[in-house]
Amino acid sequence: MFHDLLSCATIVDALDTLYIMEMFEEFKAATDWVEKNLDFNVNAEVSVFEVNIRFVGGLLSAYYLSGKEVFRRKAVELGEKLLPAFKTPTGIPWALGVGRNWPWASGGSSILAEYGTLHLEFMHLSKLSGNPEFAQKVTEVMNIRKVLNRLDKPQGLYPNYLNPNSGQWGQHHVSVGGLGDSFYEYLLKAWLMSDKTDEEGKKMYYDALQAIETNLMRKSSNGLTYIAEWKGGLLEHKMGHLTCFAGGMIALGADGAPGDKTGHQMEQAAEIARTCHESYARTALKLGPEAFRFDGGVEAIATRQNEKYFILRPEVIETYMYMWRFTHDPKYREWGWEAVQVK
Repeated sequence: MFHDLLSCATIVDALDTLYIMEMFEEFKAATDWVEKNLDFNVNAEVSVFEVNIRFVGGLLSAYYLSGKEVFRRKAVELGEKLLPAFKTPTGIPWALGVGRNWPWASGGSSILAEYGTLHLEFMHLSKLSGNPEFAQKVTEVMNIRKVLNRLDKPQGLYPNYLNPNSGQWGQHHVSVGGLGDSFYEYLLKAWLMSDKTDEEGKKMYYDALQAIETNLMRKSSNGLTYIAEWKGGLLEHKMGHLTCFAGGMIALGADGAPGDKTGHQMEQAAEIARTCHESYARTALKLGPEAFRFDGGVEAIATRQNEKYFILRPEVIETYMYMWRFTHDPKYREWGWEAVQVK
């Protein structure tokens, strides 16, 4: 049964990794577990976002890698169970199912990184379901972009909070880290996964990246490039560990950059990778904090107690991996190995 959401998610989320690493004995055990035990017929409040990226995404990846029908069937079954969350006046889904958003979210809003991180999985569910009615519902899910395109965006930026009833922004807080991050990632990857035919996704991504560069990207007095947060028109010179994924994202999209910006974006990606490495190098353990600041005379250092912790986040290593793949500069391998060796 679906008793322990976290342990279930770990199994499903790891399926593609097991397959890619040719750990086929463990993959078979996990496949058998999915077939016999993964049951979605429960009455529980869950995060639509987390269930989508970990369960639906994990099942889809496993299906595409292995071709095993059980993964396609389970993914479609779960996708159907998530659809009621989209029953809002705008089509912007609730975070926790029908009628429920996170109680801490500004004015009952949905979160950019959550409702903006559904496109890839639901696009594939539409193709794989074989059910025209489901495909039609998924088309409605894709309405999210239309809602966003109709809205005025402050300085071209996407605030993290959007009310699913009114279709209006909540608090004007912009972050490329927590609450915002994967929205930008999915715009780029939707374009790439469409064999570069998704022109809407492409335009939204590069326009957003330009707004981020203009309004949020800054350089410290000692030359470290960072991405600040924006609150009601004022910059908070803080960069979260989550934001460090942006180095890899920018590198991934640099080749398709408009005009002659490919080289410029690769330089930005390298500078962000360097800054995030510095956030690790400037700690006693050589592991990066949850957030680090560029004010009060400090650079790339956590200054607040509630930011001085490390919870195995992968974003910095992810950026090293992308940078190694694109540049083959050995320093990115060395930086990754530094983190692995921490005791």
